[in-house]
Amino acid sequence: MEASSGMKKGNAVNVRELIEEKKQSRSISQLMEKLMPKLLLLIATISVLTTIGILFTLLTETFEFFRRVSVVEFFTGTVLRPLSQNPEFGVLPLIMGTMISSVIAMCIAIPIGLMTAIYLSEYATEKVRKTFKPLLEVLAGIPTIVYGFFAFTFVTPILRAIIPGLEPTNILSPGIVMGIMIIPMVASLSEDAMSSVPNAMREGALALGATKLEVTGKVVIPAAISGIIASFVLGISRAIGETMIVTIASGSSKNFTFDITQSMQTMTAYIVEVTGGDAPAGSTIYYSLYAVAMTLFVFTFLMNLLARYISRRFREEY
Repeated sequence: MEASSGMKKGNAVNVRELIEEKKQSRSISQLMEKLMPKLLLLIATISVLTTIGILFTLLTETFEFFRRVSVVEFFTGTVLRPLSQNPEFGVLPLIMGTMISSVIAMCIAIPIGLMTAIYLSEYATEKVRKTFKPLLEVLAGIPTIVYGFFAFTFVTPILRAIIPGLEPTNILSPGIVMGIMIIPMVASLSEDAMSSVPNAMREGALALGATKLEVTGKVVIPAAISGIIASFVLGISRAIGETMIVTIASGSSKNFTFDITQSMQTMTAYIVEVTGGDAPAGSTIYYSLYAVAMTLFVFTFLMNLLARYISRRFREEY
């Protein structure tokens, strides 16, 4: 009897302990439920405040630059000589270099990236897809400074042997290498968009007698067009913002020209040049850094807005 009562008392104690542990775990869970929204709000607020701080810095320093240099001169001038005795601050040579290098890059990235995505999505076996896609991701993970030296030491000598008159630093070589760098982005995003198209649409088209190529061109690509175009726009934004490749391989000549064999400078390369040079703080050339950075920010911001508009405009609901 005594042993039986002792066992009952022990069981009662264990039950009480379990109840207490359950209450404690429930109170901790309730506390976490209350804290998590506040923590997430704090993280989101930090992101927003960081963006506001960047914009505030760019705007204040850019306004200071435009107090010294005319807005019209900056956006319409074709000569950029910030270190001369009579400095001129026309940004058009930098915009021209940025646009030409981006166009060359996308002429490489769009067709190759799209064809790669079509192959991975529509023609490759599962084994090939699992092998090939990680290789693309490895290509995307190569540091851009490596691409820059690759453009300068490997691609440029080959191009100079093919194209007479090509300068040692030129805009063609970094444009091509930037295109190679952007291929994984275009291919991956486009392949994801095409893979999201329901198989029922493919099977229906095949059942109607369409060939594999016709299904790809007339069914899959139109259905995934929003994601494909968004990948193109994001690739352009990546090309516009590229820094190290153009800094190493395109040179620092601020030429306003359409000749891709000449040395040209992009907006990002100019920012690197100014920040790495001897421009004293508070000088006009120092503030020109922020004016160019603000121009670059506007370019990339508009490209992102365009990508969002295209995605919403052409999105298909399945």
